Amino acid sequence: MTTAGNTARPRGRIDKQQAILAAAFAVFARSGYAQTRMDQIAAEAGVAKATVYSHFGDKEQVFRHAVQALSDAALESNLAVVEQLADPGADLGATLRSVGAELIRCYCSPESRALRRLVCAEAAQFPGLTETMDEVSGRVVRALADRLARLALTGTLRIDDPDLAAAQWAALLTGPLRARYKFGAEPLPDAEVQAVSAGAVTTFLAAFGH
Repeated sequence: MTTAGNTARPRGRIDKQQAILAAAFAVFARSGYAQTRMDQIAAEAGVAKATVYSHFGDKEQVFRHAVQALSDAALESNLAVVEQLADPGADLGATLRSVGAELIRCYCSPESRALRRLVCAEAAQFPGLTETMDEVSGRVVRALADRLARLALTGTLRIDDPDLAAAQWAALLTGPLRARYKFGAEPLPDAEVQAVSAGAVTTFLAAFGH
């Protein structure tokens, strides 16, 4: 179809799958697993209900795939931030503050908070979902530990146990925000992001810097 000079490109299979999963997560997060219907997911995605079934089989599979897709996206975002430590530049403190702020934004993003709420709400019916969340957190901390270990090898930091140092820095970044932003929906002020990251880096460098 062509309207106003614009040609709508038909969506391929991967595009449709992504649209369905994004729509499914939005509906599950809004209504919960039990109250969600496949026709609601189809309407949200702009596809026929039969298309949802043909891609994923049933509602349980749509749910599992939707949670996994958002978990994968969260993991990719976090790992991309951690990778900035591969070349911290001359001002390590500034780089750590920047990385810390971005990790906080990942943790407190609307999608991440919605994912945590949904997983907790449906944990009794889908106990394996909590393992998915734990795996995301674990891989991010391991990637962070690897980068800190490399900085220790170059003498930039004084770290004997990179795994412990990574876990401690992650706790410094998320701890002050956990009670208010773990499940809440209110926006996170940028000034608070910067303040929490700066405080975390000050404490971290007092323990592991030169």
